[in-house]
Amino acid sequence: MLLAKTANGETVAANSMLRKVRLYLELIRFSHTLFALPFALLGAAMAWAAVPFQWRHLAGILLCMVFARSAAMAFNRLADVRYDALNPRTAGRHLPRGTLSRTSVAGLTAISSIGFVASTLLFLPNTIPIAAAVPVLLFLLGYSFAKRFTSASHVWLGVALALSPLAAYVAIAGDFAWPPVLLSLAVVFWVTGFDIIYACQDMEFDRQVGLRSIPARWGIPSALRLSALSHVLFLGALAVLAFIYPPFGMIYRCGLIGVGMILAYEHLAVRPHDLSRLNQAFFTANAVISVGLFLIGTVDIFFA
Repeated sequence: MLLAKTANGETVAANSMLRKVRLYLELIRFSHTLFALPFALLGAAMAWAAVPFQWRHLAGILLCMVFARSAAMAFNRLADVRYDALNPRTAGRHLPRGTLSRTSVAGLTAISSIGFVASTLLFLPNTIPIAAAVPVLLFLLGYSFAKRFTSASHVWLGVALALSPLAAYVAIAGDFAWPPVLLSLAVVFWVTGFDIIYACQDMEFDRQVGLRSIPARWGIPSALRLSALSHVLFLGALAVLAFIYPPFGMIYRCGLIGVGMILAYEHLAVRPHDLSRLNQAFFTANAVISVGLFLIGTVDIFFA
């Protein structure tokens, strides 16, 4: 009987722990790591084309990405909890609903931040990531306050995610090069474009509470045009990359046609007076673009 009670108690504790982990993963939208991680891995692949591959370095890139993004997302939820509670779209999130406490989310932010810095120290082969870790982390966390004072918060987010391919390249190769810089610039345009689309659904709320965004400032039609322009620049940067980085050949160039078609679908799916397909365009299309570019780029670098 005692053994049965002990086993039942252990099961309850295990289920409770698993539920807590699931809540934390939902809080930081862990599945959305898929957006930025492929670009970081592509930046690392560009470095491994010139320097020997090591599993320890791959582990470092993965850990840095997961920890940095987890810290940024958890901190964003803390910084925005008052606005999330007021916004009908976000009122059901974990902190406004009380599913997770502010203390526990602050703890997750701290642990993730420490994990990010520690990963640069323990797994990566040169001192540049170590020196840059804290400034990069502060920049990532600073995004959470951008909408308070600038309509260019979308660009801030773009730069935050765009740090990943260049940082991964520098972490492995130990120096800078133009191809990963151009790849990072492309990511700035890509993220800026899709974040403008995403912000359209909060235009009225942002105006009511004084938050700044391109849709709140110029309206949805103008915002969607600026998003389309940003994505044209994204494709342009990727096209130029094919000419300055010789390993990117026909597979990569043909893949860009597919990327252009997906972006066209994304913009056709979202209309100024019909945002009903916004989530489909935002999540599905962008996940396919990031993973697809990683696959075609890596195949061209190592197998073509």
